[in-house]
Amino acid sequence: MNAALPYRPNAGAVLFNRRGEVFIGRRRAGAGVHLAQAWQMPQGGIDAGETPQQAVLRELAEEIGTARAEIIDEYPEWLTYDLPPELIGQALGGRYRGQKQRWFALRFLGEDRDIRLDAHTPPEFDAWRWAALAELPALAVPFKRAIYSRLATAFARHAQPLG
Repeated sequence: MNAALPYRPNAGAVLFNRRGEVFIGRRRAGAGVHLAQAWQMPQGGIDAGETPQQAVLRELAEEIGTARAEIIDEYPEWLTYDLPPELIGQALGGRYRGQKQRWFALRFLGEDRDIRLDAHTPPEFDAWRWAALAELPALAVPFKRAIYSRLATAFARHAQPLG
């Protein structure tokens, strides 16, 4: 770990459908060799002057082509992860040692057809699916698994089908 580098501020979305499943996207080939073909939830940097809540909705629109969602919960603290040593200086533009993330549970208000991976150029993901919340840690890259485990526990009450 390089303690001289800062953490990148980031907002993440645990997007639940009406069945209580969570959106996951597969990083497209060429989206950074360290993450290509890995499954993850939508997330991205928080821009200057933007709140984490604004950032998470913007990231949804950019990464999956829709912001048809409402925030239903927020993880109560910032979560951080450090990049593995071999990715320091490469990943995240080489300017960060990892990310500090604010995570939100959101309810998807749209239909599957509203999800468009081609809404952003270049696309972040090349495939997507709905998954059980408990699956998330096993699907994540190793350095994000602890965060995904915490989120799976914290947001478990939202993983129930609606009416």
